[in-house]
Amino acid sequence: MPSTNISKIRTKNNNLVLRVAKGHFATSSSHSNYYIDVAAQKSRLSEAKAIAQDLCKNHKYSNCLVDTVLCLDGMEVVGTCIAEELTKNDYVNINAHQTVYVVTPETINGSQLLFRDNIVPMIKGKHVLIIAVSVASGNTVRSAIEAIKYYGGEVAGIASIFATSKEINGYEINSAFNPNDLPDYFSCPSYECPLCKEGKKLDALINCHGYSKL
Repeated sequence: MPSTNISKIRTKNNNLVLRVAKGHFATSSSHSNYYIDVAAQKSRLSEAKAIAQDLCKNHKYSNCLVDTVLCLDGMEVVGTCIAEELTKNDYVNINAHQTVYVVTPETINGSQLLFRDNIVPMIKGKHVLIIAVSVASGNTVRSAIEAIKYYGGEVAGIASIFATSKEINGYEINSAFNPNDLPDYFSCPSYECPLCKEGKKLDALINCHGYSKL
């Protein structure tokens, strides 16, 4: 792990936890002073269910239909749990078919998202809920929005474990955690990074899959 120990931000739900390490980290597009470790939420069923239940709360009594859950950043387990939540009897926003598709796009040319011909019917004409690990720069989510529209779908909403903003491209972001949980959090382009300006070296390179120490 990076030089800083992982700490846990707990909630009233024992399975709803945010794990973070403080340090100097770089993604492909930004620098941050926190590494947010979501491996357990993406892989451990009890934590994935807790995230899904929390993210579905804001959809529970809405009139927003959800036909398809689009999973970014390896969020298939959480996406499946969300689909299960949305098909429970006490949710009123489920579609007429009483089922939800769970799909993952392919990535080409670095950021462009692709759906194969056999997956397109699960997007075209469907209300698609985007699920991401985090929304900071928003580049991946913007690509997802563009892809959904290109393939004839409609964005039903955006949900993530952690998000630094409340909306993107006019769509509201529903997140389990936000910078209020990390008061000194920052994410910015490398040329604006205060840690770089202080001469502090990077601890690790990070992305949705994890970290690589330097």
